[in-house]
Amino acid sequence: MKYGIAVLSVIAIRKEMSHRSELISQLLFGETYEILQKQGSWLRIKCTYDDYEGWIDENQSNELAERDYLNISGNDAGLALDLVNSATSSNYAVPVLAGSSLPFFDGMNFKIAKEKFIYNGQAIQSDAKNAAVFERVALRYVNAPYLWGGRSPFGLDCSGFTQVVFKFVGIPLLRDAYQQAGQGSTVNFIEEAQPGDLAFFANEEGHITHVGIILKDSKIIHASGKVRIDKIDHFGIYNADAKKYSHNLKIIKRIF
Repeated sequence: MKYGIAVLSVIAIRKEMSHRSELISQLLFGETYEILQKQGSWLRIKCTYDDYEGWIDENQSNELAERDYLNISGNDAGLALDLVNSATSSNYAVPVLAGSSLPFFDGMNFKIAKEKFIYNGQAIQSDAKNAAVFERVALRYVNAPYLWGGRSPFGLDCSGFTQVVFKFVGIPLLRDAYQQAGQGSTVNFIEEAQPGDLAFFANEEGHITHVGIILKDSKIIHASGKVRIDKIDHFGIYNADAKKYSHNLKIIKRIF
């Protein structure tokens, strides 16, 4: 088995072996993966964080020795908190986006294999299960644009948003909304919901197609056109701008 790590700001994961193919997810800087298959100039990978599979351009891959992969995967990493800041090594500098992993971070320095980096931005440890941190992180993404398959502050989808926010509190979510709906415990009534609960919404066929994070005062933060805050009740999400319900509530789950 071969392994890799993202050393670019963000790497597109495609459904098929083409830059024209659907974007299904993204790797952020410092996230690792297994290389399952090579075909031409494309690699089929499985993301360590959520087991999601797809294709990346071989030219954007950075291979890791198995020992380094296991060391990085088996240790807590710092997480970049600034929407964007730079990491600098002796060879190059790279923009690092919020949610990126900083292996072996000591407050300023981190390393990938033998390469050492300096990161001068804000960062926290990924196991900081703190409700105040959780809300602080979520609100940083307000007005970030919607992007199908995205996970970065410069474009993300609904489940990419929830996944990255929960990454900051050390709780791994699966990649897609319908997968996330299978995690945690069910909250039976909207009146019993707490900040940090996930609310899931269904289409006319009853299939889960959307997810958001419940905030206090009957509000929800979610990615729909952009990351926005709306009102939520037992019917669903009420968009005050459009003066109508935009999503029909299906289920609420408590993850932590």
